[in-house]
Amino acid sequence: MIKTLEEQALMRASGRLLASVFEALDRLQLEGMSTLQVNDWVERFIVDELKARPASKGQYGFAYVLNSSVDNVVCHGVPSATEILRSGSIVNLDITLEKDGFIADSSKTYLIGDVDFQAKRLVRVTREAMWKGIAMVRPGATLGDVGFAIQQHAKANGYSVVREFCGHGIGREMHEEPQVLHYGKRGTGVELEAGMTFTIEPMINQGRAAIDMSDDGWTVTTRDGKLSAQAEHTVLVTDDGVEVLTLRAGEKAA
Repeated sequence: MIKTLEEQALMRASGRLLASVFEALDRLQLEGMSTLQVNDWVERFIVDELKARPASKGQYGFAYVLNSSVDNVVCHGVPSATEILRSGSIVNLDITLEKDGFIADSSKTYLIGDVDFQAKRLVRVTREAMWKGIAMVRPGATLGDVGFAIQQHAKANGYSVVREFCGHGIGREMHEEPQVLHYGKRGTGVELEAGMTFTIEPMINQGRAAIDMSDDGWTVTTRDGKLSAQAEHTVLVTDDGVEVLTLRAGEKAA
């Protein structure tokens, strides 16, 4: 669970590479692309440009390098040649990358074309909720502090937090201990120590928190059909606070 200084340096390197994937996606015209085209583009970028490995491909039998979760898809959306990113939609792209044995994990919800105010607000508040959680990370704090901050911000803005999926420790393995819930009570749960690395990745629903699993065994949707958004970073607990390992150039805490 606790990473050595050498392991932290390797995690930092993986995180920088993954951040560069999102920086490249920010410059890509996503509107009109299929989610499978986005998947293939990201795979080429990671393998050919970054000389790294897409860590999600083959994990648990998953055949793709990213999850593409459009509109009411909460998480684990499967790329498809027939799913076209059209103006007015939102899509969360969740990507993992492994370099020199260590994995980084991050996601961003993109606005496609002309998106209405309510969708923009959901995406903004979700990003803010993630940063509220990140701001709690320091030695001596607890994971309950992180979850409470996220839950309170979502609730204050009229949204609900998905409870069935959570953040996780990360390093040599995609999913390590501890589990990082996006709800909770202050002062409860695992106490944070310098050297821990984990993801914070809240999934926030426009309507109720209830979800359904699709027949494909992967895709999770909102039960009421309303929008869902997600934001995710991999973080390191430092001696005096937190370092966001997957921070993108120009990105600031919301």
